[in-house]
Amino acid sequence: MLERPSTTRRYTRGVAAAVIAVAALVLAANAGPARAVEPTQVQGQHAAPDTDPSARSTSQRS
Repeated sequence: MLERPSTTRRYTRGVAAAVIAVAALVLAANAGPARAVEPTQVQGQHAAPDTDPSARSTSQRS
């Protein structure tokens, strides 16, 4: 039959696991966000024209 580990050993392993978990969370929280890749525009496709008259500048109004 397996021998039961001592209470001190169990608490030590638990505290060590908690310290490692907190360290991993702190390191993950301090990691900066990944850089976004610039979207490439497919040739031949253009943005749809703006149909909202209120969004036009004064130089474009007729």
